[in-house]
Amino acid sequence: MNTKLHAVTDADGRPIRFFMTAGQVSDYTGAAALLDSLPSAEWLLADRGYDADWFRDALKDKGIKPCIPGRKSRGKPVKYDKRRYKRRNRIEIMFGRLKDWRRVATRYDRCPKVFLSAVALAATVMFWL
Repeated sequence: MNTKLHAVTDADGRPIRFFMTAGQVSDYTGAAALLDSLPSAEWLLADRGYDADWFRDALKDKGIKPCIPGRKSRGKPVKYDKRRYKRRNRIEIMFGRLKDWRRVATRYDRCPKVFLSAVALAATVMFWL
């Protein structure tokens, strides 16, 4: 069993929303699911898995500037703020801190809903209490 966890965080790296997809599903699915729940922000930092023209256009329609590097397969390179992109490490740090919880790190739960609830509980305790 393989799953991907997609997350939206605030500027301090605290998680706001999670969405889980199957491991073999493209990141575009997670991007589409999280798009409606994005808070108002000036920038959105994401890894190159979220690089799609429709996603960039949807962000611009919401008034959010995308800071997403282009995929290797993209014909024409996309410009992005490399200095700002370095702040994306806060998201990776958040995922690393979530794995401090043994239940999240070892994934005892087979059911994705139960695992997602364990992740949400861990995130609430670690970042919001």
